[in-house]
Amino acid sequence: MKSEVKFKDRLKYAVDNTFSRGTGALILWLGILSVVIIGFMALIVNLFKIAPEGETQLGFWEAFWRNLMRTLDAGTMGGDSGWGYRLAMLIVTIGGVFVISTLIGILSSAIEAKLNDLRKGRSRLLEQNHTVILGWTEQIYTIVSELNAANANQKTACVAILGELDKVVMEEALRERLGKTGSAHIVCRSGSPMEMADLSIVSINASRSIIVLSPEESEDPDAEVIKIILAITNHPDRRKEPFHIIAEMRDSRNAEVARIVGKDELELIQTGEIVARIIAQTCRQSGLSVVYTELLDFGGDEIYLKSFPTLSGKPYGELISLFNKNAVLGMLTLASTARLNPPMDTIFTEKDQLILLAEDDDKVVMGGKVTLQIEFIQNGVTPAPKPERTLLLGWNWKAPTIIHELDRYVAPGSSLVVVAEGERIEERLHEIAVDLERQKASFIEGDITDRRKLEGLKLDSFDHIILLCYSDTLSVQKADARTMITLLHLRDIAEKKQYRFSIVSEMLDIRNRNLAEVAHADDFIVSDKLISLMLAQVSENKSLNAVFQDIFDPEGSEIYLKPVTGYVQTGKPVNFYTVIEAARRKNETAIGYRLAADARNSAETYGVRLNPEKSANVIFSESDKIIVLAND
Repeated sequence: MKSEVKFKDRLKYAVDNTFSRGTGALILWLGILSVVIIGFMALIVNLFKIAPEGETQLGFWEAFWRNLMRTLDAGTMGGDSGWGYRLAMLIVTIGGVFVISTLIGILSSAIEAKLNDLRKGRSRLLEQNHTVILGWTEQIYTIVSELNAANANQKTACVAILGELDKVVMEEALRERLGKTGSAHIVCRSGSPMEMADLSIVSINASRSIIVLSPEESEDPDAEVIKIILAITNHPDRRKEPFHIIAEMRDSRNAEVARIVGKDELELIQTGEIVARIIAQTCRQSGLSVVYTELLDFGGDEIYLKSFPTLSGKPYGELISLFNKNAVLGMLTLASTARLNPPMDTIFTEKDQLILLAEDDDKVVMGGKVTLQIEFIQNGVTPAPKPERTLLLGWNWKAPTIIHELDRYVAPGSSLVVVAEGERIEERLHEIAVDLERQKASFIEGDITDRRKLEGLKLDSFDHIILLCYSDTLSVQKADARTMITLLHLRDIAEKKQYRFSIVSEMLDIRNRNLAEVAHADDFIVSDKLISLMLAQVSENKSLNAVFQDIFDPEGSEIYLKPVTGYVQTGKPVNFYTVIEAARRKNETAIGYRLAADARNSAETYGVRLNPEKSANVIFSESDKIIVLAND
């Protein structure tokens, strides 16, 4: 049996529906109620000929206007005369007070709700040709800083960040760490990068590039990165044009899956391999870490790609000396394959691009008088490589890759000693040692922060020390704290006992790196900063990823710092054209030099001079180095 629905229930239901429709519906109904009250009382005044004392009868519209004024301002009725008119205006005023006060309350609540929404960072971004960063990690500060430097000459540059933190928290963190961001517009939005709806908030369809950061606290960061790439490429409202996505991948085994998902739209930065190679290479060559930093950041000279159709048909060996203020590194082929220091007889075609160093894009200019000082060139004998001893302190997931990378560079008969504490480290090292060809590996269990343990290792017998953080088992700050304690002990021991060995340390938090740094190029702190610099560079120019991959690839040519005595005479003024020619005769490409006199001077970039003006003379000492791209 159906129950009878009373009128008051229907009315209550209608009112509830009205209120549930939001602020706009409430304002509309309050406006209608106001018009009804004002119009009804205007009609009463007109019909019953109610007027103030001493005035003629009011027309409907005149009464309507006066009622409206009393609704908006209750004090207006204080000057009314005539009790009939006063009573009518009192009713209007009371109705107006009710309506206006309600309306003010609704508007106040609506404004407060809107401010809360803005604080949550859920409003859609309306920008064009901007850079989107998905995720929030410590790398964000370096990336944003580098993008600001790259876009310093653009007034409308925008960087949009989508993170799972509160919008205000992210903005305050950026303001505290970076200060003023110049002309670049930094916008933060709160949301999950894996949610398609949240991706629309930062307008990925209008973006120039999208940087996907690897989550710091995730148990499986690579899986989350792949999900984010899927969310971008499979977005139901995605644009027809291909995206420019740059993503981090820690484990190289997951790289193939990421490429299947991202296809040609994805540029992948394999963090684990690159960091491992940087550590393996920098621990063996003093100053190489500074070279890498100079190449990757937007300060000073940067890497550019330029087409030169007029040079088509010329061999690479002739091209490297055609630019007085630009160092040539190699060629980028039509297939987007970078060839650093190709064979000198490689023919440059009109579809190829030169890879050069320049202060800015418009500073790539051919010219300059080629003056070779042939009499100063000397072909010194490169000493045969000697076996090296390396000490690896600490352990994390990068250690196996670092050990394998070291095995590619050291001379046969070298040795590696690992000192660490943790489960299955010794067993894992024995598994790795089976594949080593040039060095033998041994394990010592112990606490790397124990001073007596360190002193008992006979540190003076080692050529290189690699210090890794326990990132697999400890939090970022605890891992960095242990690394810093060990590093301070090593520095103190080396200073007091006059030991000579290079130290390469790994720090996770860039702030801790800044605390630990000293004015010594050997004492380099490897952190995610270099990866952040690469992400920023590739976001500005997609083709640069191929160049960086070739730089860090152990196959082919790499960067070496070699004794100057193998190229030119010392103690005499020599221009860099002569150095380039000396390197060319060895099938190498010279891109700079390092002066030993400034090796400890941070203001002089530890003596490293990349892309020097070729016509300027320099007097080398026997301790100086030439920075070259070479096969070995």
